[in-house]
Amino acid sequence: MKRILLIGNGAREHCIAETLKRSPQGCELFVYGKAVNPGIKALASDYALGDLNDNPSILAFAKKVRPDFAVIGPEDQLANGVSDALLSVGVPSVGPTASLARLESSKSFTRDLLTKYGITGNPKYRTFTDENGLRDFLVELGEYVVKADGLMGGKGVKLSGEHLHSVDEGVAYALECISLHGHVVIEEKFVGEEFSLMSFCDGFTVVDMPAVQDHKRAFAGDTGPNTGGMGTYSDAGGSLPFLTEADLAEAHAIDQSVCEALHKETGERFKGIMYGGFIATSSGVRLIEYNARFGDPEVMNVLPILKTDFIAICEAIIGGTLGGGAGGTGGVAIEFEGLASVVKYVCPEGYPENPVKNVKVELGEMPSGSDGLAGVRVYFASIDARGDGLYMLGSRAIAVTGIAKTLAEAERLAESGASQIKGPVFFRSDIGTAELIGKRVLHMKELRPN
Repeated sequence: MKRILLIGNGAREHCIAETLKRSPQGCELFVYGKAVNPGIKALASDYALGDLNDNPSILAFAKKVRPDFAVIGPEDQLANGVSDALLSVGVPSVGPTASLARLESSKSFTRDLLTKYGITGNPKYRTFTDENGLRDFLVELGEYVVKADGLMGGKGVKLSGEHLHSVDEGVAYALECISLHGHVVIEEKFVGEEFSLMSFCDGFTVVDMPAVQDHKRAFAGDTGPNTGGMGTYSDAGGSLPFLTEADLAEAHAIDQSVCEALHKETGERFKGIMYGGFIATSSGVRLIEYNARFGDPEVMNVLPILKTDFIAICEAIIGGTLGGGAGGTGGVAIEFEGLASVVKYVCPEGYPENPVKNVKVELGEMPSGSDGLAGVRVYFASIDARGDGLYMLGSRAIAVTGIAKTLAEAERLAESGASQIKGPVFFRSDIGTAELIGKRVLHMKELRPN
């Protein structure tokens, strides 16, 4: 029976908790969160509440429950050095140190890392600390991206033509980013189709999970403001309908090179989840950004179909033995069920800019799968369980995952499940549909006609 500390309390952590509890090894789960997630609470032996950035309180809880290891969900805590703090009291983590978490917390660190070690995938880019030369570079690029060089909950990136409609608007947002973080990254804008490739990484070996496509914009047709992610889909073969085998191989090669470069740069091994946000273009795969943890909602596509013991994977990550260690023998054979999945996030009306809060929602009856293999999974996010039911707290509320042999059936299950949730809510009905995916496929055929 393993004793595991889980840090975080969102839908991502609900999915992680469920997967840990599925282990044949058995698992006592100890959770430290800023709020009570009713789904995680039902799985936990002990549940402490506190500030997620309060490392001394997290250490006190760890000393009390004496876990074998920790799994860290959110990005802010990785950047805040919770892995470092836990390691100081003998608790290893699935989650990199603060130095290695710069892969996510600093856009400029990652771009410069790829440049220094000759790794493909970078755009034309520059980092600015003031207005000097900024306008000229935006004009030079024509189509550009402005990235806040810090953690912004997935909402710090703005693109010309979509969020910014003139050079003046680009300059204004860049200066806003500089005032917040001290610097800003300006990049050329890629044209293509984005995909997420999350990988288990032990500092030596990178093992990929199925590819996923996320949808950041709030409303159908990829309109409206950016969000933390309104939903995702993944196909039964582990790829996506618009990707080629070469695309995935290219992304994997970038990940493996980055894994090695991080060790050369810092002297440390990245132990956790390396999550590359990539884009397939007419001239190959390019890197949009890295995250240093499971994606939310992407994790809810991949962990429910993980066949291999997740605790064994976590132990191999910590021990550096995913691929058998430095010698490359043995290792963990990681397998996923050959199933498709679609995630739709149910959100409070007004999200993300002016969401209703403290309003009750009701789940209703979730549909079951028709093939006997899968069905619907429900993961709680910004939800509070009170005496008379479930209440939304203002952010993404409930994630519904449909899992089936085909994308069409997975989408039907996710749509049906999300529709059962009653209250002042909305979700994107177009995620995972044949119409929307068809547009992605057509777009890539136009970009790569041969």
